Amino acid sequence: MNPISAISTGMGTAAEVAAKFKLGLNIGNTLEATGGETFWGNPMITQAFVDKAKASGFDAIRLPCAWDQYADQATAKIKASWLDRVREVVQYCINADMYVMLNIHWDGGWLENNVTVEKKDAVNAKQKAFWEQIATHMRDFDERLIFASANEPNCDTATQMDVLYSYHQSFIDAVRSTGGRNAYRVLVLQLPNVNMDLSKTLWTHMPTDTVSDRLMVEPHFYSPPNFCILSEDASWGRMFYYWGKDFHSTIEPDRNATWGEEPTVDDHMALANQMFVSKGIQVMLGEYGAPRRTTPLDLEKHLASRAHWMKYVTQKALENGLRPFLWDTGDLINRWTTEIKDQQGLDALLEGAGKK
Repeated sequence: MNPISAISTGMGTAAEVAAKFKLGLNIGNTLEATGGETFWGNPMITQAFVDKAKASGFDAIRLPCAWDQYADQATAKIKASWLDRVREVVQYCINADMYVMLNIHWDGGWLENNVTVEKKDAVNAKQKAFWEQIATHMRDFDERLIFASANEPNCDTATQMDVLYSYHQSFIDAVRSTGGRNAYRVLVLQLPNVNMDLSKTLWTHMPTDTVSDRLMVEPHFYSPPNFCILSEDASWGRMFYYWGKDFHSTIEPDRNATWGEEPTVDDHMALANQMFVSKGIQVMLGEYGAPRRTTPLDLEKHLASRAHWMKYVTQKALENGLRPFLWDTGDLINRWTTEIKDQQGLDALLEGAGKK
């Protein structure tokens, strides 16, 4: 592991770091793709793409990343070529003077599907081994690089929460043990199911750290799922095409949202503020987003309501002290040409962030 002496110079607290960016973009379905960076249909990340994201108004990047498929399953040693590639992409972000949050994403579910007492020891061993390597390889980056423990850990009970706490503790301890700037780097911990409501009962304390004020937490927000996630009607609910009190359709009223509108966003963001921000704990809204659909009969109204959702969620997140990162897999900015594909959506984000 080769630890080095701690370096605190220029490494801000979580609050100081969070104050330096307002709007983040996920480069999704790429570094975390099963089978390799281009396996899910996106090209390799380039400096030109990152520069375009910066020029478009984003000041932070979230890099969902897989590691397990590049690791020896007996020794947990990650291929040097992959560590080098990820470091190259992080450097693209630093070159563009963007903050960048690097995580262990879905990664085959080795952590996220195994927040269980039975798997606790094995998962903690892998979490420790991976983060020692990742942190050592990325150790020289300044405060603009932020590490995130996981992505969306499946955790629904107090017993599972105890296990998840242990995974986060292994992450913190592994990063800190490598020394250098990692001794003071900002680290992000995922809430149970990245769900604020669940966290009201399950998240009872912050894990232990060797330095103060360097931890953040991460929820995600895709509500209502009828509007944000469903691609077909489900047994528990129908797809919503129109969201927001002023954006309901008279042409297709059966697709108007019947719940989860502006007051739900208000309550969700206020809860994050109450539980964390008001207590000095910074919050990364690591993912949020809603798709542009092609099937609505009242298409113009649908697109307007979707833009309203993006603007409103962005605005309310920032008003409550959360730092929002749009989930995007290539729909906002063309990954091949770097042309803007969704100007309406981008404008809504920038308006919500007070950048337009």
